[in-house]
Amino acid sequence: MRVAMARNVIALGGASVIALGLAGCTQSKPQENAAQTGLQITALSQIDPNGVNIPTPPGAAPANPAGNGNATCRPVSLAFAGALTGPNSALGINIRNGAQLAIDQHNAATPGCQVQLKPFDTGGEPQTATSVAPQIVDDQFTIGLIGMVFSGETKATGAVFNQAGMAEVSPSATSASLSDNGWKTFFRGVANDSMQAQSVGNYFKNTLKAQKVCVVDDSTDYGLPLATSIRQALGPIANADCAISVKQGDKEFSAAVNQIKGAKPDAIYYAGYYAGAAPFVQQLRDGGVTATFVGSDGVKDPEFIKQAGQASKDAILTCPCGPNAGTFADEYTKKYGKAPGTYSAEGYDIATLLLKGIDSGANTRPALLAFVRNYNGDGVARHYQWTPKGELTSSLIWTYKVQ
Repeated sequence: MRVAMARNVIALGGASVIALGLAGCTQSKPQENAAQTGLQITALSQIDPNGVNIPTPPGAAPANPAGNGNATCRPVSLAFAGALTGPNSALGINIRNGAQLAIDQHNAATPGCQVQLKPFDTGGEPQTATSVAPQIVDDQFTIGLIGMVFSGETKATGAVFNQAGMAEVSPSATSASLSDNGWKTFFRGVANDSMQAQSVGNYFKNTLKAQKVCVVDDSTDYGLPLATSIRQALGPIANADCAISVKQGDKEFSAAVNQIKGAKPDAIYYAGYYAGAAPFVQQLRDGGVTATFVGSDGVKDPEFIKQAGQASKDAILTCPCGPNAGTFADEYTKKYGKAPGTYSAEGYDIATLLLKGIDSGANTRPALLAFVRNYNGDGVARHYQWTPKGELTSSLIWTYKVQ
């Protein structure tokens, strides 16, 4: 394993305090994605910017991709771009499947306007994404993009879609700096990492009552800035003796495990993807580290349970994504033979709002971009409305537990 840098992060003590905090916030919420271990990811609660559990407000009926069935349109397509292969491909597949479900429902109900979803596999790699982006914008029939999925590939390609004037609505790219590039075509369907960091940092302090936390990142364009923001939000309880950067793709973490054991924290936050988090938490548990493990949204996937096994038990996962439930979850499961995963609902919602634009007559890139910019409506996951920078006007963070 490679420790790229050691920063100042503080160690925590008092796992029992955290356990009490977690027991107090467990609620009866939808369960997702049972794994072969018998463990599953269960929604706990939404948390506000102060990190306090809050009741989930009743939402309005979500937009229906089927519409009224009367729309007509010229041949148009929407693109999906993200990881469909590679170590973290489950996240991309979740989104692609959600989007395809919405499009299938639309097309079945709307014979006069058949919309095609064209998927592009980036493998989650920014370099691959740079070769995919021109293919998308060069297709005259493609007028909008669902994606990119990861922050690194979004950062590498945003200028391409901005120059082409194509609406790029990401269901999952959370790096806060993405909305600071001046792109007029970028929108994200979830809270950014700065929002997540504030809520999660305060969750450690105000709900879990943590005293010392080790923060670990995977050195990606997603994990590193998220970890930096988390450390800032944690302030003095972030342990300087175990501020660790590992490398994406690492599978051997003995140096990091020993560093964390020496710091004796009562909680660990991992900012990165499940492919790294799974062997990391296994080696932590094998090494005798019992501190509460908290993972970011990139960890929240049943593949984390599948790959980490029983070591994933009792992990807390934080995510700007909402639980998959209700009619959407039933229809998704019926179509794909498995429950929807992380960001499946966001993929469905973003495809739905783009379809609503097409049905309204927004059948060109400029018209669909204007429709998204002015959109104000409810979906399965949340309410969607954007600031001029492409950030949601409001969004809360969810906490989940593996149990």
